Amino acid sequence: MSQSSELVRGNLLSILNDNTFHSGETLGVTLGISSAEISNHIKVLTTLGLDILSVRGKGYCLSQRLMLLNTQKIREQLDSTHSADVEVLNVIGSTNQYLKDKSIDVENGHTCLAEAQTAGRGRHGRKWVSPYAASLYLSMHWSFSGGYSVLGGLSLAIGVAIVDALNQCGVQGIQLKWPNDIYAQGKKLAGVLIEVEGKIGCNCKAIIGVGLNVALPKNVQIIDQPWIDLAQLTDPLINRNFLAGTLINELARSLTLFERDGLKPFISKWRALDIYANKAVKLIIGTQSITGINQGIDENGAILLETEQGVKAYHGGEISVRPI
Repeated sequence: MSQSSELVRGNLLSILNDNTFHSGETLGVTLGISSAEISNHIKVLTTLGLDILSVRGKGYCLSQRLMLLNTQKIREQLDSTHSADVEVLNVIGSTNQYLKDKSIDVENGHTCLAEAQTAGRGRHGRKWVSPYAASLYLSMHWSFSGGYSVLGGLSLAIGVAIVDALNQCGVQGIQLKWPNDIYAQGKKLAGVLIEVEGKIGCNCKAIIGVGLNVALPKNVQIIDQPWIDLAQLTDPLINRNFLAGTLINELARSLTLFERDGLKPFISKWRALDIYANKAVKLIIGTQSITGINQGIDENGAILLETEQGVKAYHGGEISVRPI
């Protein structure tokens, strides 16, 4: 998408965000383009998950108002000690990839948010559905001096941080699924994708990506598992800027603590939030499937599974946990 097209679409959405109909001709005059170009931009916006009503004789209208992200409003929520940049982008491929591609070193806590992603990813390369202004798509940079060896259980610590942030926003009843999913009412609310670059024994850079469902459109498709969003859990809906600032604060605090003390400060809380604690589960490791009773996590963040052969620890990688 060219910068000019992105700017036009951003301005178009700002106009449509008043819950009234606007004709293509009026929009064209306002934005200095033809009504045919307006129609084409509307089509592109609908591919980003936006539900835009089109009525002959009346024009275009968003089916529901958007709560757009704003850098200044997010920064108002941050601790005074948080000096790292916060970037709010419109439509990009992936917030994780954006931070990975930055050519200069960035400060710990540098955060990128986007209104929509066209190439959002979950674990194992799965597509993360990213409708426009419907969720939080956030990535934070953090460098660790100890190398890969100090990162064991990082995704678990991030999960606890997300729950703490949601609690501060008044959302209760949140649970965690090993190793990187956040659940509510037995359905997926958020996910974490951590990507690490560096050499063994040297400094490594981690990109911590968080996708958190806020108010997904009713026409959302291709989500291949039961999901839930904050719109179903809170009334009124939490302001996305307040939520983003609270989450950035909690991530930065937790990463600072994790860098100093590792997983230990997070273990007891993670165990208390484990959605499958003492339940029968199935671990899927490649083509292999192992069933047993989930006994929580060990000191290193590995999942403990009790089978007829005893209790064994399983680490990350390609393992998936499923209920039985």
